[in-house]
Amino acid sequence: MQTNFTEEQLKDSGLQRSNQILRSCVHCGFCTATCPTYQVLGDELDSPRGRIYLIKDMLENERVPDSKTVEHIDRCLSCLACMTTCPSGVHYMHLIDHARDYIEQSYKRPLMDRIIRNALAHTLPYDRRFRLAMRGAQMARPLARILPTKIKNMIEFAPRKLPPPSLNDQAQVFPAQGKTLRRVALMTGCAQKALNTDINDATLRLLRRFGCEVVVAKGAGCCGALTHHMGKTSQSHDFTARNVKAWMAEYRGKGLDAIVINTSGCGTTVKDYAHMMRETDLAADAAQVSKLAMDISEVLATLDLSPSIEPDLRVAYHSACSLQHGQKITATPKNLLRDAGFTVLEPKDAHLCCGSAGTYNLLQPEISAQLKERKIKTISETDADVIAAGNIGCMMQIGSGTTVPVVHTVELLDWATGGPKPPKLCTD
Repeated sequence: MQTNFTEEQLKDSGLQRSNQILRSCVHCGFCTATCPTYQVLGDELDSPRGRIYLIKDMLENERVPDSKTVEHIDRCLSCLACMTTCPSGVHYMHLIDHARDYIEQSYKRPLMDRIIRNALAHTLPYDRRFRLAMRGAQMARPLARILPTKIKNMIEFAPRKLPPPSLNDQAQVFPAQGKTLRRVALMTGCAQKALNTDINDATLRLLRRFGCEVVVAKGAGCCGALTHHMGKTSQSHDFTARNVKAWMAEYRGKGLDAIVINTSGCGTTVKDYAHMMRETDLAADAAQVSKLAMDISEVLATLDLSPSIEPDLRVAYHSACSLQHGQKITATPKNLLRDAGFTVLEPKDAHLCCGSAGTYNLLQPEISAQLKERKIKTISETDADVIAAGNIGCMMQIGSGTTVPVVHTVELLDWATGGPKPPKLCTD
């Protein structure tokens, strides 16, 4: 793609990067075949190629975006399926993130949109605030039907029951069971700590059982993804800086072999810290953090997991977009489950998003609902006993539309290697 940025514009590193990405696009349209929003809406401007044209025009002309441009860019899930499909290596993630930052700086959204987006940005990344918000939503559920669609969807998103806070999520060090083979930091996340404490608990048991000393670093928290993808770059960089400082303190202290992340959306972001913080004083440290960051499945694949039971269970594996497209991890989780004795089933169209996508199911409920319906239909066709995924957002999204239990991959692996049976598989 030909671009026409001026020399003055290209002094800005964000525009430099976007210019590189735009110029790598050859208009082939392969991305449209795997774009979920294009499949649902059928509008070229709701495909990666269409959005690339809109972003180019907006950035080159330093134009205040109109509402239609913002609408099309807002509709992007950031599922990154286009990056898997693209034969030219267009780094769409950096481009769409830059576009959203530009919109946040130059476009004044309608009042209700501003209120909702700010409320999400100041609630979801903080587990205590989020827990309180979920309690409030539970109480407001009887009023949901008379409220605006987006507010109604947020209220209905709240689970009927919340788990009590887990002491395991507090800053501390967990010794390995037996000989210590490596020392790792576990990212405990933000919303996950309020929605599902079983995931971190199972992760800790599993890592410790196979020789890992696990540290929950003081000061680490939200990865910044939720605000970053809303264009709130300053806020997301604050989260990033805190995490980098917390983990590097451990790295420079007793050392770290890896930073383990069991929410793939967070993992994709942390692995991009080097790019996000490239112009800050933390650039070198952020690059080191990105190198240390590993999805839990990557870490487990390096350990000698030895099953202690023979689970007779058919598992439909849902591959989160942030894992398969963002981190290019596809076979590892399925291989781990198979090696543990599970029968692994893969739904058709596994490359397509379930519609969760961070805050997407709250901000774009209609499109999200269609994608959820499609995903649940393909999963149900597998006739599985349980659904496994590696991302809390996907688990919540899919679990809200099916009676089949939805658990994290680590819960099944923990059970197969000597841990307790996942609570969602335990019947009264």
